[in-house]
Amino acid sequence: MTTTAPNLKRIHHVAYRCKDAKETVEWYGRVLGMEYTTAFAEDKVPSTGEDDPYMHIFLDCGGGNVLAFFELPQQPEMGRDEKTPAWVQHLAFEVEDEVALLAAKAHVEAQGIEVLGPTYHGIFRSIYFFDPNGHRLELACNIGTPDQYAELRALAPVMLNEWAVTKRAPRHAAWLHEDPAERGDS
Repeated sequence: MTTTAPNLKRIHHVAYRCKDAKETVEWYGRVLGMEYTTAFAEDKVPSTGEDDPYMHIFLDCGGGNVLAFFELPQQPEMGRDEKTPAWVQHLAFEVEDEVALLAAKAHVEAQGIEVLGPTYHGIFRSIYFFDPNGHRLELACNIGTPDQYAELRALAPVMLNEWAVTKRAPRHAAWLHEDPAERGDS
């Protein structure tokens, strides 16, 4: 039997765990302007039949993107993977431009939240902070040129193959980490 990979349209939703569904809805609305759209709540898990009450909330991130959370009151307190550095696992959202990024940073900081950045990544700049559940969030604005994106697409397989052999950072796109603002080129 021959099979074909599915023709994916987009990410339907991404789901994470939260400590408190109501607090999470209010925080994402206040801090990031997300609209709370839907809630599912059951005492039994539909896919497995397990007795495990939950509240499943859905937030509109814009552009057809949905972020969802589960509050699981009968499960042990949530934590994070302590063997993975805190900077690795994160959710990144796109904002329009650098002006919007700086305005977002000011807004998030005005909410009493510590923000790291902006950080230069060659083709985008971003800021980082944590939600009340301990999830790291990133807001990013694209700054790359079509030529830069084309170069990175062409280099991607070369870099992956080199990484697979050496487990050291390939230098083919080292320019991604050379901020022109720090060199005085901005």
